[in-house]
Amino acid sequence: MAKDAISAGSAVGLRRHLFYETSHSPALTDLVGYENAKDIIDFCFIANPYYPTPAMMEDLQRNLPNLIKSYPSSNPLSSQRILAEVLEVDAERIVIGNGATELIALITQTLIDRIAVPIPTFGEYIEKMRDSRNAELYPLNADDGYRLHLDDYLEWANLRKLECVLIINPGNPTGQLIPLKEMVEFLHNARHLELIIVDESFIDFAADSIPSLMPLASRFTNLLIVRSMSKHCGVPGLRLGYCYSSNVFLLNRLRRFIPTWNLNTVAQYFISLLPATSVEYHEGRKRLIADVAHLYEDLRTLPGISVYPTGANFLLFKVTNGMTADEMQTRLLDEHKMYVRACSNKVGMDGFHIRVASQGRQKDTKLVEALRILLK
Repeated sequence: MAKDAISAGSAVGLRRHLFYETSHSPALTDLVGYENAKDIIDFCFIANPYYPTPAMMEDLQRNLPNLIKSYPSSNPLSSQRILAEVLEVDAERIVIGNGATELIALITQTLIDRIAVPIPTFGEYIEKMRDSRNAELYPLNADDGYRLHLDDYLEWANLRKLECVLIINPGNPTGQLIPLKEMVEFLHNARHLELIIVDESFIDFAADSIPSLMPLASRFTNLLIVRSMSKHCGVPGLRLGYCYSSNVFLLNRLRRFIPTWNLNTVAQYFISLLPATSVEYHEGRKRLIADVAHLYEDLRTLPGISVYPTGANFLLFKVTNGMTADEMQTRLLDEHKMYVRACSNKVGMDGFHIRVASQGRQKDTKLVEALRILLK
């Protein structure tokens, strides 16, 4: 379809077709076109609205002509060393991927035969298995707020003789945060497992002091941490993610299948900007934490929805007035030019849940007002 034939008003007609073709949400540009997407607030895809800074964006734009005409580095250690400096970790323990999804695909294809997966969750961990039936699903209780109780989870995995388990912390799409102390206790209790994958893509928004397992990774050789830079650095279009482990054997198995030049020059250049902007990053991160807390309190004042606590930069709520999540998503897009994530296609979740990513106080306030109108 030609670009000028796609409009926000035609999103309803396109929506069913596009949503059935992916277990994720269609990109906003797919729904309404590049030009119309500029007029819509995207609360669906999760990214930090305060980073990169305006100065970083100007730097990237200024260097773009040269970057797109240059080959990226074929030496992964170059970017690993820069990222390790920012994270204050060992560069040789990092593997950087073309988005966390590239790494998830490699992990599920090369390291795992069977895995325990709490649901609802990020679907890539199920869909990228060689056989999706080898992802043994652990349904979380909706009446308990989809909380993951680690002791019960480990007992369940042990009974099924599973050697690999997944934990996403904070959870996606729930935002559920498991405290660091509980995570460390779990890792001690699960030392007998072959592999524990902990996805910390949203952990930077859990608290002012980031409760990540990365500083403790050397204690647990079966721990593999996965993180998406799309989420905490706000650059989903650059496709950047990484994993970290003290187990070099695991990392080297992954490195065998990482393509040369898997990162483009723009992504590599972005990584080079991180050390000099660390202060700005943490300022923006803490600002976003405050925004999410404010949005949480505002959403709780609305009738017809029930809001879940969160440790991430997004919120999940259940629609309780009879409207489905799909209906609410469509009306927000068509009537208010806002795009939210309907979680109807999440395995383990019903058709009444909506996830919204904070886009800053001003835009978040507009979302609350739009919801107030819809929920009258």
